[in-house]
Amino acid sequence: MVRKNLVRRYWPRKHWMLAASLTVLSLGIGSSVWAGQSVFVTAPHDPLAITVKAAGDGKTDDTAAIQAAIDTAAKSGAGSIVWLPSGRYRLTRTLLVPPAVRLFGEGAKRPTLVLADRTPGFDTGVKTMMTFTGADQYATGPVPVPVPSAMPGKPDVRDANSGTFYSALSNIDFEIGDGNPAAAGVRFRVAQHGYLSHIDFHIGSGFAGIYQAGNEAEDLHFYGGRYGIVSEKTSPAWQFTLIDSHFEGQRDAAIREHEVDLTLVNVTIKDTPTGIDIDKGYSDSLWGKNVRFERVSNAAVVISNENSPFTQIGFDNALAANVPVFARFRDSGKTVKGPAKAYQIGAFNYGLKIDTLGEMGHFDTHFQAKPLAQLPKWGDPILPALPPVDQWVDVRTQGVIGDGVADDTAALQKAIDNNRVVYLPIGHYLVSDTLHLRPDTVLIALHPSATQITLAENTPAYQGVGNAKALVESAKGGNAIITGIGLFTGGVNPRVTALLWKAGEGSLVEDVRIHGGHGTLLPNGKRVDFSDPKFRMDGQHPGIWVTDGGGGTFVANWTPNTMSDSGFYVSNTKTPGHVYELSAEHHNRHEIVLDNVENWEFLAPQTEQEVIDGLESMSLEVRNSKNILFANYHAYRVTRSLKPAPTAVKLFNVDNIRFRNMSTNAESGYATCDDNGCGTYLRASKFPFENAITDMTHKLEVRERQFAVLDVTATPPLPAAAPVPVGLTNAKVEKLEDGFYSIAGGAVDDKGNLYFVDHHFHRIYRWSEGRGLEVVSDAALDPVNLAVDKSGHLMVLSSDGPDATVYSLDPWTATPELTRIAPTPVAAHPDAVTALPGNLWNNGEFRDQLDPKTYEFTTLAEMFARDAATPKPLEYVSPDGCLVLPAFRVYRQGPTNFQGWRWSDTLDTYGFVTGKPGERVAVSNGSEGRIYSGQVGQGGSLTDLKPLTDRGGESVAVDAKGRLFVANGQIFIYDSEGKPLGRIDTPERPLQLIFGGVDNQTLFILTHHSLYSLDVKGF
Repeated sequence: MVRKNLVRRYWPRKHWMLAASLTVLSLGIGSSVWAGQSVFVTAPHDPLAITVKAAGDGKTDDTAAIQAAIDTAAKSGAGSIVWLPSGRYRLTRTLLVPPAVRLFGEGAKRPTLVLADRTPGFDTGVKTMMTFTGADQYATGPVPVPVPSAMPGKPDVRDANSGTFYSALSNIDFEIGDGNPAAAGVRFRVAQHGYLSHIDFHIGSGFAGIYQAGNEAEDLHFYGGRYGIVSEKTSPAWQFTLIDSHFEGQRDAAIREHEVDLTLVNVTIKDTPTGIDIDKGYSDSLWGKNVRFERVSNAAVVISNENSPFTQIGFDNALAANVPVFARFRDSGKTVKGPAKAYQIGAFNYGLKIDTLGEMGHFDTHFQAKPLAQLPKWGDPILPALPPVDQWVDVRTQGVIGDGVADDTAALQKAIDNNRVVYLPIGHYLVSDTLHLRPDTVLIALHPSATQITLAENTPAYQGVGNAKALVESAKGGNAIITGIGLFTGGVNPRVTALLWKAGEGSLVEDVRIHGGHGTLLPNGKRVDFSDPKFRMDGQHPGIWVTDGGGGTFVANWTPNTMSDSGFYVSNTKTPGHVYELSAEHHNRHEIVLDNVENWEFLAPQTEQEVIDGLESMSLEVRNSKNILFANYHAYRVTRSLKPAPTAVKLFNVDNIRFRNMSTNAESGYATCDDNGCGTYLRASKFPFENAITDMTHKLEVRERQFAVLDVTATPPLPAAAPVPVGLTNAKVEKLEDGFYSIAGGAVDDKGNLYFVDHHFHRIYRWSEGRGLEVVSDAALDPVNLAVDKSGHLMVLSSDGPDATVYSLDPWTATPELTRIAPTPVAAHPDAVTALPGNLWNNGEFRDQLDPKTYEFTTLAEMFARDAATPKPLEYVSPDGCLVLPAFRVYRQGPTNFQGWRWSDTLDTYGFVTGKPGERVAVSNGSEGRIYSGQVGQGGSLTDLKPLTDRGGESVAVDAKGRLFVANGQIFIYDSEGKPLGRIDTPERPLQLIFGGVDNQTLFILTHHSLYSLDVKGF
């Protein structure tokens, strides 16, 4: 990716010094003066790139010509590059950019995309000048949710999604004319290796510069408009990072957002009522480093949903001038005021704080600020600049072939040895030995999928047991740069590490893909088949390995090579490292490892563990290290995970490890169409990491999966005892059974006997006083969740079949016969009990939640209430007619046989809650982290929802007195109105809670591997 420091690159030094002086005196930031300078004065030569042929006079409608060039670039399927020469290009409809197409501007002056005054169609709702689109990642057929911001609207325009990789836009400006109140510049809801850079948005009358953001952006400048950026959750549901950028003169707020996991680094916001406005009813994990606010009248940040664990707000070294209120809390009206006209914020943190390992969190506000006489001068961009294009040496002119067949090792090494700046056009560059960089090497490509350095299979130098040998290795120290390149180490090269980095703090690694995982493309355009048994997962050294005093800045890199033993490994260094928007995924043991490391920061790191390549993996392991920051950190396991995992992070012998804004999650959603129509499906996995962090040295763990602040020291204090409710001080959690794979789906009959499922072994158990543990059934019928009818028979929900299957059996009969229950239309059953999922997840992914008329977002609570109140058209009725299970819609992904995946609220829940029509039941809404009470209606509807607690969880059980027992890391107890009464700590994470026993005063506690009980008599 191309860097900036534009003035130094293109202006004589005396002019640069003058500009810097003027900037400080008149504008307060350097980027306002430097913005708009072209970073591609000429385009580098690449015969496979496409150049737009259009008028560019600002009057001719150039939409079709630009779209034709984009479509041509997309035809290869592997992605390509499009160059847009200098000019003013008038648009009349939305440009659609397919996945893996990168659009760059070139010329002495940046090209500008222009929306003329009062362009038809850009006056209502939100309409974008450019939309990045996605492929049909999940083979779901017709587009279920066409992009609503495309103009004109089309039913076949699929939004960018979690499979939209490599898309980019750089060095092209936007200009919105008068009379276009609905206009926005770019819709960019992309995943890895997508970026925006070097763009000025002159928004004018428009709505926003960016509507829906994703992955990473840098050197963006927003002028005017209602907002600079408006965004909801990104399509992969993880972070968006903005670097070296500036906002000025927005009418409402510089940034309006929610759930986008916004990470700001070196960003200025000025002359606007609100800096960052988090939407009503929503949370965000917001982290800002070196953020500057000037003349912001309402608040630097407006915080909503302040009692949610998903609300995590942090700033490190912020500056403010003429900002009377730094933080404003929307719900309570509280404010955090600045101490002076100008002030410095050393730290601001709000959210769940964990005082020490082993404790649960509590909400806390920390504001450390000091007055300043005036703001200091604003420094340079933090990302180093690339040399101008006229200094790039094209390797094709140095005898390099790049066809993926010829061995380019010697020619590439010679090009690197003889030239500081080396450019690789699109191609596959086959090598058979390590490429050694000089201390000052700048190695440049512009597309990390279409441009790869590859290692042939079974390369002799990389075989056998031995020390790691690099594909590309930097010199020790120096300020080397590598950007925009893919590195592919093959599958049968056990000694290889893709990138061995020993360069200094001034070095840069950006937009580098470590190939080898799903989606790796060969020179012939075909994907690598990693089902071939010769490929050994976890059989190579790390993808990126920083060691031997190495450091530097690492931006928007992706390391999903399943052959590597880890994605990002740092060892034996005290040289500072700065990691921004790292995606480390799909490894068998570790995603990120630090060993003997000091002075590093990881902002917006994200890990993902897949079903096969990652079932045993941890997100992060830190050993023998200190002075490390992890902020806006996502430890994610895919929703279709099948196996429990104990912890996301392991710590060994560490000190001063600071966690800020951590999310340990496994929820996701898909949008699809079937015979019943189109819709959006949200779900939460039963198998996120059980705990966020485990300190292996002190045998302490963190069970909060969402929190804002935790400091880990070398000698952590012992955790405080749980505040046990009065009446339970002598009660003990008793282990009844253990040794299970993962149990759930519990139900109790009218005699208090407990039934539950160990789905992995297709087994249904019963536990009762006097008889203990018994096997009811172990037929291979995929039982998931249970309910008990009035006759004592089990109603079993199975994940077998193209949709869910329901059957009934008598649990007291040996080898019981099954009665298949077919779904029937919903009917009135006034005396029957209805079974409903006890925990649900719904946050409206894939559909824009912005009302095009009011410009307000539908809140999570509103979505939950709407969906909960919708009756299901079909239901399953027990043979005795006394139990009803509404047929919640099942989403299928993949084949309709046993190899496919099926999800629904009833399959995903840890167990059912039951109630008759008109009765109230309590359920947990995981997307809000809140317990609700609702009235049961026909078709499984829940109406008259009332929030009870601000701590949701895996399940909630209600005792005879209406008190709530909530499983959320530990067991939290509330009275019937939601007032906290105390907490019961358990040896393992509680998942499903259900009352039973002969007197219905035994709380059964299901964990993944064990069954516990708690006697609540006398409470």
